Formats: sequence, C-alpha cells, structure tokens
Amino acid sequence: MLHFTAEDTVRALPFDALVPALRQGFARGAHAPARHHHTLDEASNATLLLMPSWTTRGTWAEGDFVGVKLVNVFPGNADRGRPALSSAYLLAGAETGEHLALIDGNELTRRRTVATSALAASFLARPDSATHLVIGAGHVGSLAAAAYRSVLDIRTVLIHDRTPARAEALAERLRAEGMDARVAPDRAEAAASADVISCATLATEPVVRGEWLRPGTHLDLIGSFRPTMREADDSCVRRGSVYLDTPVALEESGDLTEPIASGALGRDAVVGTLPQLCREEVPGRRDSEEITVFKSVGSGLADLAAAALVYRGAGASAA
Repeated sequence: MLHFTAEDTVRALPFDALVPALRQGFARGAHAPARHHHTLDEASNATLLLMPSWTTRGTWAEGDFVGVKLVNVFPGNADRGRPALSSAYLLAGAETGEHLALIDGNELTRRRTVATSALAASFLARPDSATHLVIGAGHVGSLAAAAYRSVLDIRTVLIHDRTPARAEALAERLRAEGMDARVAPDRAEAAASADVISCATLATEPVVRGEWLRPGTHLDLIGSFRPTMREADDSCVRRGSVYLDTPVALEESGDLTEPIASGALGRDAVVGTLPQLCREEVPGRRDSEEITVFKSVGSGLADLAAAALVYRGAGASAA
C-alpha cells in the first residue's frame, strides 16, 4: 500500500490536472452516501466523520475504486496548540477490495474544494472574466486564485480578509508567483469591480450582499457548511441563478436554508447540480448579464476522483 504525505499530495494534485479529473468524475458519477457522524466524547464534542464513495459500474474492473475519508474533529486541541482536524483518505481497488493507498486527507480536501469551485466557474463565470475577488485568505481561500487561473484568464486578484495582515501576506505571495494581486480593504467596492467572487470564510453573517453584485458576476460560496454559517444574504440568491455541488447543500448550508425559510429561494428555483452541468443536462451561464451563484459543501465523489488521480499519477511515475 502506498503512502502519500501532505507534500506528496500537493505535488500529485496540480489544478490543471485536478479540475479535468473532477469534471470526468462528476460526469461519470459515483455512490456517495451522506457523511457518517459519530460523537466520540460529548464533553469535548470530539467527532469522527466518515465519507465513503465508490464508482458505480455494475461490474467492477481494473481502474475502479472504493474510498473513504476519515476525519477526526477534536475542538479541544486548540487548548493544546494542536490542529483541531486530522484527516486521511484510504483508497482501495473496487475489483478486489485490496487497499491501495493512504493519502493525506487535509491537503486532498483543501485542493479538491477549490478545484470543485473552479470547475463550476468554467460553466458559470463569463469567459472574459478578468478580476477575481477572494474573501477569506485562510487555509482554503489562499488556493482560490491558483485554482481559478487554471480555468479562466484572470488578470487581477483582489484579496479581503478580516485580518489585514493575512490578506497582505497572501497578496505578497501571489505577486511573487507573477500575479497582479492586491489587498481590498472595502468589500463592497471590491465586489462591485469583480467578475468572480470567491468566499472561503467561517462567517455566520453575510460577507457579500446582492446589491453589490453587478450584472454578469459569478459568486462562489465555499465556506458555509452548517445551517448556522452564512456568507451571502437573501438578495444574492434572489438575484442569481443558483447551482449546487450536491443537493445535500440545501440542508447543510445557511446560505440556502435561511433564504428557503424566508421565501427568498424556492427549492425548485435551483437550476441544477455540478454533475448535471458536467453531463450537459442543465444549462450553464446563459448570457453575459446573468448573475450566477455556486454553493458547495463538499462531496465524497470529489474526494474519490482526487484520490484516484493521486494513485494513478504514482503509477505513471513508477512506469
């Protein structure tokens, strides 16, 4: 069984390879049951999460996979100066069930998350999009610019973070990589000038308002994965054409549950999901004036497609 460290996983998942792999995976489909949540300790709220997925062929063959992501969430680790989350991905061959690889789950999740949103943008953003606003310069948001540049000809990256020093550090790093990157202290002003907006925060109140969005904007909501979390107000989903990575987002994200509760968004108003976009079952962007909104909460299918890419790449290197 192969073992891929965090560094190995980063090298194995460049966005110009990962985004096409995700597109193929979403188009093909896979079984991806809902996350299993197991409370390990009620006092500390320590939790074990299991996210399984497997390819859907009736008769498995070489090249088909079964995988599961194991995530330990120990909030009390903050008091110990340790990460609260630890994750690993176990990949097996579907034909025999033999374990093939153990892959760093933190980097796999981080990269597949922004790559999923970049894939959606390839269908939903204007092809001439040139200015990208990133709200949230943390673990996930810091990768958004690179992921989007793999699918769009982004010329300028604006960065907003509630900690200005973190926004400046990311802008400096991106400039060192040859990008035109700058800090955007005023969110409203930056949003009004952006073609694409990516939010990757842990916000519980909206950080983007619909009144800021100009016609033709694509809004990408990455951060909210609980009903108590929210990055966009009702006006964003009322003005925009809404797409999801998976229907479970309608139950898990406050960006959707709250507008549904207020009547700003009807469930039947959602245009489609990312698998439907990849299979050309629903339309993507329809004109240059349309505002589009993509909400992702993550899926086992994306994990499986990314893990398969890591493993196959190792085989190609060995050959």
